[in-house]
Amino acid sequence: MTDSWSNASQAPPELETNLPQSARVWNYWLGGKDNFPADRAAGDQFREIFPEIVDAARAARGFLARAVRYLAGEAGVRQFLDIGTGLPTANNTHEVAQRVAPESRIVYVDNDPIVLAHARALLTSTPQGATAYIDADLRDPDRILREAGQTLDFSQPTALMLLGILGHVGDLEEARSIVKRLLDALPSGSYLVLNDGTAVVNKARVEEAQELYNQSGAVPYHPRTPEQIAGFFEGSELLEPGVVSCSRWRPDADGGDLPAEVDMFGGVGRKP
Repeated sequence: MTDSWSNASQAPPELETNLPQSARVWNYWLGGKDNFPADRAAGDQFREIFPEIVDAARAARGFLARAVRYLAGEAGVRQFLDIGTGLPTANNTHEVAQRVAPESRIVYVDNDPIVLAHARALLTSTPQGATAYIDADLRDPDRILREAGQTLDFSQPTALMLLGILGHVGDLEEARSIVKRLLDALPSGSYLVLNDGTAVVNKARVEEAQELYNQSGAVPYHPRTPEQIAGFFEGSELLEPGVVSCSRWRPDADGGDLPAEVDMFGGVGRKP
């Protein structure tokens, strides 16, 4: 088994538990226990206005599993760079990928102290593969690439995964430049797997709930339109069915009780 933890010799930073944090709020919506009263209060306030957020969270997890299963299987990808990992839950990227291809290598990236504290749960690779965790910020793509290169071979196709994370970058052009910098470092045959929150299906309620959440002291999140999300795939070949509600991206029986449309859109693109 090959596992590594960037900054593993350092003690995890002290947790801020008096303000909500997106990974912990997300964990709460998914029924997890790694959250605090401030997270639950913010999550309840959001859910009171927009109860469908729980369906959106579940749809996003299902999208991750189906996309990784396709990439590790039919597409033959053996390397995954998962930025904005969030807290460990069922069907983490390495679990899905290594279930299909045990030799898969996965690097997780996050800068949330509680995710760092739980990183050991992500470092459970098969003997044939590898997992690693990097404590780094999305806005520092050069550092991410430099440290991820200790585990991944960037001369080989790699899946870049940006799930629910780019909404934390308020400036659209800055977000696009981050995606471009990361993709430029990957070879032909690599993939971009991306989703983000939208305000399309329930526009008024999403916008009201998001405004209150952004005023709570949490790191603000900015929903985007499906067209803006599609713009992140510029230069890539979008796989069918394109950028769609996550519940509609190649659905399987596991998501049968989800609505057809949720305010979480995503897609998968191949770098030519």
